Amino acid sequence: MGEIEQRPTPGSRLGAPENSGISTLERGQKPPPTPSGKLVSIKIQMLDDTQEAFEVPQRAPGKVLLDAVCNHLNLVEGDYFGLEFPDHKKITVWLDLLKPIVKQIRRPKHVVVKFVVKFFPPDHTQLQEELTRYLFALQVKQDLAQGRLTCNDSSAALLISHIVQSEIGDFDEALDREHLAKNKYIPQQDALEDKIVEFHHNHIGQTPAESDFQLLEIARRLEMYGIRLHPAKDREGTKINLAVANTGILVFQGFTKINAFNWAKVRKLSFKRKRFLIKLRPDANSAYQDTLEFLMASRDFCKSFWKICVEHHAFFRLFEEPKPKPKPVLFSRGSSFRFSGRTQKQVLDYVKEGGHKKVQFERKHSKIHSVRSLASQPTELNSEVPEQSQQSASLPFGEGAESPGGQSCQQGKEPKVSPGEPGSRPSPAPRSPAGNKQVDGAASAPTEEEEEVVKDRTQQSKPQPPQPSTGSLTGSPHLSELSVNSQGGVAPAHVTLSPNLSPDTKQTSPLISPLLNDQACPRTDDEDEGRRKRFPTDKAYFIAKEVSTTERTYLKDLEVITSWFQSTVSKEDAMPETLKSLIFPNFEPLHKFHTNFLKEVEQRLALWEGRSNAQIRDYQRIGDVMLKNIQGMKHLAAHLWKHSEALEALESGIKSSRRLENFCRDFELQKVCYLPLNTFLLRPLHRLMHYKQVLERLCKHHPPSHADFRDCRAALAEITEMVAQLHGTMIKMENFQKLHELKKDLIGIDNLVVPGREFIRLGSLSKLSGKGLQQRMFFLFNDVLLYTSRGLTASNQFKVHGQLPLYGMTIEESEDEWGVPHCLTLRGQRQSIIVAASSRSEMEKWVEDIQMAIDLAEKSSSPAPEFLASSPPDNKSPDEATAADQESEDDLSASRTSLERQAPHRGNTMVHVCWHRNTSVSMVDFSIAVENQLSGNLLRKFKNSNGWQKLWVVFTNFCLFFYKSHQDNHPLASLPLLGYSLTIPSESENIHKDYVFKLHFKSHVYYFRAESEYTFERWMEVIRSATSSASRAHVLSHKESLVY
Repeated sequence: MGEIEQRPTPGSRLGAPENSGISTLERGQKPPPTPSGKLVSIKIQMLDDTQEAFEVPQRAPGKVLLDAVCNHLNLVEGDYFGLEFPDHKKITVWLDLLKPIVKQIRRPKHVVVKFVVKFFPPDHTQLQEELTRYLFALQVKQDLAQGRLTCNDSSAALLISHIVQSEIGDFDEALDREHLAKNKYIPQQDALEDKIVEFHHNHIGQTPAESDFQLLEIARRLEMYGIRLHPAKDREGTKINLAVANTGILVFQGFTKINAFNWAKVRKLSFKRKRFLIKLRPDANSAYQDTLEFLMASRDFCKSFWKICVEHHAFFRLFEEPKPKPKPVLFSRGSSFRFSGRTQKQVLDYVKEGGHKKVQFERKHSKIHSVRSLASQPTELNSEVPEQSQQSASLPFGEGAESPGGQSCQQGKEPKVSPGEPGSRPSPAPRSPAGNKQVDGAASAPTEEEEEVVKDRTQQSKPQPPQPSTGSLTGSPHLSELSVNSQGGVAPAHVTLSPNLSPDTKQTSPLISPLLNDQACPRTDDEDEGRRKRFPTDKAYFIAKEVSTTERTYLKDLEVITSWFQSTVSKEDAMPETLKSLIFPNFEPLHKFHTNFLKEVEQRLALWEGRSNAQIRDYQRIGDVMLKNIQGMKHLAAHLWKHSEALEALESGIKSSRRLENFCRDFELQKVCYLPLNTFLLRPLHRLMHYKQVLERLCKHHPPSHADFRDCRAALAEITEMVAQLHGTMIKMENFQKLHELKKDLIGIDNLVVPGREFIRLGSLSKLSGKGLQQRMFFLFNDVLLYTSRGLTASNQFKVHGQLPLYGMTIEESEDEWGVPHCLTLRGQRQSIIVAASSRSEMEKWVEDIQMAIDLAEKSSSPAPEFLASSPPDNKSPDEATAADQESEDDLSASRTSLERQAPHRGNTMVHVCWHRNTSVSMVDFSIAVENQLSGNLLRKFKNSNGWQKLWVVFTNFCLFFYKSHQDNHPLASLPLLGYSLTIPSESENIHKDYVFKLHFKSHVYYFRAESEYTFERWMEVIRSATSSASRAHVLSHKESLVY
């Protein structure tokens, strides 16, 4: 089988076993006997444009021919590929693996069957073999040349530059131009030649394998990647194109995607004659009808597309190949077609378990020979790619990666590829459950009649935990969901689990949203142990890895300004040119610098892990990389100094321009702006402190005799000097930013931000009046104490009821006097109020901070001026004050200051979290939170679920933000941590795993699992800083001990 024109196979030439290719059978199973009889010769056109002849039995099923091709290529991951050919009606169809070849290919001598990529996974990092990625790269090259993969000129030039690098090696302008003259990779290539040559110059030193990796990294982000258009019409007769991808069914108008139906939303796919039908799950929020109908050119076209949909659904959504239904006794109705072969999860599990032998292969068009290996797998996307995030380098625990529009999932042990964006990354993979089980809505295979198939059972899974609306927390401690989009822009509301990659790949496919699904797949202790043994265990390695993970998040934060905000600004003429020139030119150099810095760090980690032929011991350090780049940062100091000026100018512009104010407010409502906009302007200053902390940990860890100690100490000295120079500015700007942030949450106040005013604490206290205790939000500054109530307007802002100047105020505990626990009396010169805290510790924090603020106010020259826009002094008795409070609440809409806006407003700000959790937070807590930012992969489990889900988690601003992967542009959900308790699971909870911590608030329990002892301790450390704020005295002593 597979005798090819009397020529030896590439594998046999290199001494590889004849059967090193892989069939679609599970290990331990024997292939069915090959049918005997007459042999037929079939010509196969390979992806490198060569043709091979295969002789197979005439009555053999299509699977025999596909296996023969995979064996010939020594291809392990052959399940991603298929054979296509023109049938007797000249319609290009896929070879059915179950039907006899002779019944499909009528005249084999006159037909050329093409071996091509059939299933494009969400992320090329799920392709574990270098040969597989090479074949995918050839497919991309072919699609470019045929005009199937459309993109803009920059992307096309960048793609071609990587192809050129893989074919001729490093940049040589004369050689480049000569090569481009002889090879046409895209129509109208001549116009792009200069750009291609320019991009190629940046790839010096890149191996062919790395070029393939980068090529796929760029290609997978393009809208037409892996897309084959099928002409159709909608019910109105409008010409459209249908396509199917790993995410679901897509609708195009021309080459523009206009709609997407993710697998989780599809209840059934069917066809009837020329009509292709999509039955959707009921959705009250959807404008679509229950069943969508599309008209195709003929029944054959319709059935062909239906089959492709069935196969994609099964391959990406099921754990195992669907079992055939028993044949009916009397008569059958409809098509008996079903998916045949291994699902993607089974392929990943097979490769992960090492069921293959790696061999060499030849690149037809390349002057450089390549050895099949992951050693040289590139670690990140080139910085030239517009608006693309960095690719993960090497994560034994798996790093998420995903692209703009789809979703894959991953759990502790790694589930299955899901609907969604073409981007994902590996994580530990789950064992396949017995039987044909489905993951999060994996669909059942087609069977009923022609109009049948794809019945997704997602909705029948366990009930999902309740989720608050995006607008506000509304009292719920659940994660607040920030994004769900079925159009391919974000994550669909339901996702399937995605399979894990081998530990060799170090990147994992994105996981399902933390609250969108409660299902997960188990990951065994044996696998965990196996993964740990393969990677460095030195603490220094995990410290270096923390630099990598947090740098990814930092780059994403920079892109909020350099890409998203700048792009939005350019579309609307809302910002003065002077302000633009102050903000963007001072952020773009930082983004470029840190893109290269991340690349260096991830390359070093790859060497450290031994994924290269270099001497590992020479690269088990990070100090030299840190020193080199921190010295480089000094040249950017001028830009860093400008950031405080940019922040002040932006807030000044917002104050003077209603149009700019509305523009910035609308931008903050975008999902990508997951924090207040002005917070992103301070990120570069905060990042310096993070570098300093990392280097302090490295210097503490290494003995002076260590090879890396000297570089670490030198880098620490350099960064300490920079932090010292900018520290004063940083403190001032943090306060300035916080005042402006609070200003957006308050109604009834005009001049909150005045020179000399400092924010100290905000939080929920109960105010005693004639009607009892009423919840109020208090805001403490160094000159005044405000109290407010929750607004009744759509904006969810807080209405200011009164002010208490601190000059001349006294504070005393009055629990015995009023019979209220944790009660305080605040006596001002014109007014006294009685308040109660939720606990003794809360009361002590307020007493400490209010007393300190009173002392500061006493030292000032005179009482603070009035600053409420319109509020007479409130010196009423408790009874009168209650009436006034009630009246002001009912009359909120009548109070119109310049800050009140009946417009959408973030409902999950820190003020709202404190209100719902009945707690408080101080400026010192905010400062500590700035220092304790962290990013990385965690496995997450609900209290009542059995499996673990892998998520990319970012901790910042007292909140955990959850992403499917580090490449996501915005979080799926968030979990504010104020009020949560942090503990270690007890024996009775049966969490028999290492490095697990537990977050608990009332009845809500979440378990999180880290990859190592160091990362476990780091997550515990930073989360503890958010869940239990230290006393001011302790914190101040801590901050004073830092060397600035």
